[in-house]
Amino acid sequence: MNYALKNDTLIFYDAAYEAFITEPSVPHSIYEIRGARRCAVEFHSFSKTAGFTGLRCGYTIVPKELTVATLDGERIPLNPLWNRRQCTKFNGTSYISQRAAEAIYTPEGKIQVQQTIDYYLQNAHQMVARLKKLGLEVYGGINAPYIWMRTPSGTSSWQFFEELLYGANVVCTPGVGFGPSGEGYVRFTAFGTHENTEEALRRIEKWMKQTF
Repeated sequence: MNYALKNDTLIFYDAAYEAFITEPSVPHSIYEIRGARRCAVEFHSFSKTAGFTGLRCGYTIVPKELTVATLDGERIPLNPLWNRRQCTKFNGTSYISQRAAEAIYTPEGKIQVQQTIDYYLQNAHQMVARLKKLGLEVYGGINAPYIWMRTPSGTSSWQFFEELLYGANVVCTPGVGFGPSGEGYVRFTAFGTHENTEEALRRIEKWMKQTF
C-alpha cells in the first residue's frame, strides 16, 4: 500500500474469494488496510461466493477519495468517470440476477452460502492432508478452494498434467498457465462433490505409489 501511494500506482483488487477467508488475521476487503481508499479499486464477483458463474453479476467499489493524474498532471476523481462509463456502456445486470444477489445477504442466504463454502473447504482440507501424506509439497486450501502442489522430481507443469491425466485419469491445471512463476507446480480445485474428490485422491495415491 505504501508503495502504491508513493509511486501513484492504482491497485485493482479482486475479492472474488473473500467468502472463503477463514483466518481472522486476513482482511476481507482491501479497504481494511490504511490508505487503500486513496489508491485501490475493489471488485467482487458472486461466481465463487454463490455459484453465479456466467450470470455476470458483481460489484465494483471506486472510493470518492481516489484520484488519478491526467497527462498534464491534473488530479481528477475516478469515481465520476467510472459512473459515467457504467451509465453509458453498460445495460445493467438482469433483474433476476439482481434479486438472486440480494438473496445472498438475507439471513437464510448467508447460512446457505456458508454451508456451501464449508463443504468445499472440507474437500480442500482433505486434499491437502492426503497429498502431504504422499510426501508432496502442497500449499493453499485455507482461505481459497484451490491447492497448489509442486510437481515431483522436477517434472514440468505440462508434463505432470499429461502424466496425471493418462496415468490416473485426473485433471489438474498446469501452473505455468498462470505465468512463469507457476512452472513446476499444478493447481487442484476443491469445487466438486465429496465423493468425486475422494475418488480423485484415491486414483492419485495409487498412481503416485506406482510411478514415483
